[in-house]
Amino acid sequence: MTPEELAALARKAAENAYVPYSNFRVGAVVVAADGTVVTGANIENASYPASSCAEATAVNTAAAQGIRKIDTVAVACIDAGTVDLAYPCGRCRQIMAEFDTETIYVTAGEGTEIRRHTLDELLPHRFEL
Repeated sequence: MTPEELAALARKAAENAYVPYSNFRVGAVVVAADGTVVTGANIENASYPASSCAEATAVNTAAAQGIRKIDTVAVACIDAGTVDLAYPCGRCRQIMAEFDTETIYVTAGEGTEIRRHTLDELLPHRFEL
């Protein structure tokens, strides 16, 4: 899939976000090594630590389906005015590292740039066994 197609899927996934507290909708798309595509959205909870980021939702859903190698994750925060506000948090970066994610695309709403990164760029010196 092209970066533009991935960004469009991530933006579409963000529309399903449950965000009654922040109103900050984020969607994510996981592309597994075998080509399987899984989407996720952020799900908030009044007990904030129980919330789940879109990236974590998508990666954990993929893992629950038996996927163990992820090639690409695309993240879109459709309520961010700039791509700078759409980057995955540290927890999500570590979750992506667990499944050897190679490429991460980050974007915001429709018409914003799509940035490509490697996991090494986003999480250098990460914890690995």
